[in-house]
Amino acid sequence: MRPGVRLGVDVGKARVGIAVCDRDGLLATPVATLARVDADERAFRLLVEEYGPAEIVVGLPLSLSGADTASTTDAREFAAALAGWTQVPVRLVDERLSTVSAQRALHAAGRRTKGSRPVIDQVAAVIILQNALDHERSAGLPPGARVDPDGGA
Repeated sequence: MRPGVRLGVDVGKARVGIAVCDRDGLLATPVATLARVDADERAFRLLVEEYGPAEIVVGLPLSLSGADTASTTDAREFAAALAGWTQVPVRLVDERLSTVSAQRALHAAGRRTKGSRPVIDQVAAVIILQNALDHERSAGLPPGARVDPDGGA
């Protein structure tokens, strides 16, 4: 397992959920939910300055069959922009069912979906990051694919 703090990012049309993990890569925790219009270069430079991540993990919304979805292109473009905004390596990781898992976890904790939308985005970011950490720990390889700032993964 590579050491270092990582940021997890759940990209949505309306909001972007952010999570962070400890330096040992053991546990992901929620940080914030940004309105999509506020999830810009300035916001991510501030996050990088505050947390000093070694890597940023962005969820890639694929269909259950593994095919691209309407949101896949948007997530790829956001990850490429993010890679250009900072000097921190960015990786795209499969995030199938992360939002559904987040909604179920909040529902099980007694929270209603209607009033929990911003929290759902943070929990989805936690799930994305924790899955990436667990994958790296078990496989011994970095998760997903590295993003080229010029748009390629």
